[in-house]
Amino acid sequence: MDAVLCVKGKRIGTGRPLVCVPVMEQTREAIVAEVQRLVQLHVDMVEWRVDAFAGIESLNAIREVLADLAPMVEHTILVYTFRSKQQGGLLELDAERVYDIHQVAAESHVVDFIDLEMFETRKPEREIRKLQEMGTHVIASHHDFDETPEKTVIRMLLEQINESGADIVKLALMPQCMQDVWNLLEETERFHTKYPNRPVITMSMGALGGISRVAGEFDGSCVSFGAGKTASAPGQLEMGKLTEVLDILHESLK
Repeated sequence: MDAVLCVKGKRIGTGRPLVCVPVMEQTREAIVAEVQRLVQLHVDMVEWRVDAFAGIESLNAIREVLADLAPMVEHTILVYTFRSKQQGGLLELDAERVYDIHQVAAESHVVDFIDLEMFETRKPEREIRKLQEMGTHVIASHHDFDETPEKTVIRMLLEQINESGADIVKLALMPQCMQDVWNLLEETERFHTKYPNRPVITMSMGALGGISRVAGEFDGSCVSFGAGKTASAPGQLEMGKLTEVLDILHESLK
């Protein structure tokens, strides 16, 4: 049986991968304007990268942005992500502050998914359970912007993230050669076959990894990230081009 996680009428884990577009704007006004633009373009998912927000030091400022976004994302999946510097993001905050930021998102009931960095969180399983109890889905993630480890390590990372109990498992790696890309694709397919009811997102970053961003319907990766105004990671395709390629590949399987 295929994994199917239904959120706002969208099926995650089967069929054509959903396209998620990051919002990297710095001000409240720019964030709201960009989310509104993406919603009007009918994107599948919007990711607010809160580490890019100039007002991140104020929990109330975060609450105000979420309140602004609430009426806009009634039918659009909203992913809320604080990406640490260690994982390729823009800021370095202590674990307690990140915990508080996650709590604000969950309490808002505006956010559909919170991206939690599996190996940067002190007690990830405990935090994941609490966020889920508050009514929010969780993506447990790990990003390596330096390399792609051996296949056995890729497998171990996917298994460890899966054991966290998160709703979606996410792993992003930087390839040094095409074999790294093939290894990640192979391990993604293996994981998806072993755990068909656990949605998984994987990507091989940079120019070499482009194939991984469009291969989800073949290897089981259920979401692909496309660039809007600003890419959030190396190798992201422009969202319109990404959607077009995914649609073509989906039609080819019918």
